[in-house]
This record gives sequence, C-alpha cells and structure tokens, in this order.
Amino acid sequence: DLETLKLTLATLKLGKQTFLFTSTVVLLIKPNYYDFVRRVGQRYFVSYKKEGSFSKAVEFCSQQGLELALPQNEDENSALTQLFVKDIKKAWINVNNNKAEGNFQADMKNKPLSFTKWAEGQPDTTIQTTGCTLLLEKGMWEVTQECSVNACIVCQMQSGIPKPDVGIMTIV
Repeated sequence: DLETLKLTLATLKLGKQTFLFTSTVVLLIKPNYYDFVRRVGQRYFVSYKKEGSFSKAVEFCSQQGLELALPQNEDENSALTQLFVKDIKKAWINVNNNKAEGNFQADMKNKPLSFTKWAEGQPDTTIQTTGCTLLLEKGMWEVTQECSVNACIVCQMQSGIPKPDVGIMTIV
C-alpha cells in the first residue's frame, strides 16, 4: 500500500531508469549514475566510488550541484562507512582545510561542526597550515597534510532538491 511505500526505501529498475522510492519523493537516477546511494533522514549520500585528491573531490561535487559529504550525526557517519569495500578504505569529508579558519572545527563554509568523530590524537595540532580530513574505514576522522592522496569522493544532497541528472517527483 501507499503508506508502506512512503515508509520504505526501495529500488525498482524499469527499463533504463532506476527509481528510489522514499518517504515523500521518488529520486530518479540515470542508469549506473551512482554506484553508491544512501539516504539518512533528509540527506542523500552518493558516489561513483571513484577516488581523487581533496581539491578534485570538492570540485567534482560542486560540478554536480552537490557538496562534499559531511556527516552530521552517527547514523550518517555509519552510512558513509558502508561505502568501504575491497580497495576503498577512506573518503574525503567536508571539513575546512585551512587551520587558520577554525582549527579543523568548521566546514568549508566556515560553519562550526555539529558532529565530529576524531580518531585518537586528532585533529592533528602539529599541522600548521593546510590539512584535509578523511573518513577512515572504522568511521573515525583524521586530518592529513597529504591532500593530494587519492581517497573516495562522496557527495551529499538534501532530498527534494533536484540536481543535474537527478529528477524529483512527488508521490501522491
């Protein structure tokens, strides 16, 4: 029934389209568009499971009309760790990479972080200028000066906001 549909996240493939049914919207994703899609609350986390540098990750998400992922609570943090399989062991997250702009306690828009899950000894206070934050396989966060290292690129969006190649259709 419709109430079950509204309460359940299900994937249905019809022809060349993939439909994700959510509580209030249907998210239409082009075939094979994202290899990883997770919904937590009102947020979607999406990834091609491709890797790149921190700057490439920020640029890629921006080009998609999205933002680099930043978990806001334990459920979101845990959902992102579901991305880690085989060779994928770390992902970039949206923590400000300039120590002078918040000491790694703000996002890229300089908003204070409402949730953190720093590994022991993190954020690394020995980093004097630029450091980029990784979500590690066990769900812990770590700042590294090696911002050019390859890590998985994961973007986020709020549900109900159409983005390029993604259509939103209300369930009636």
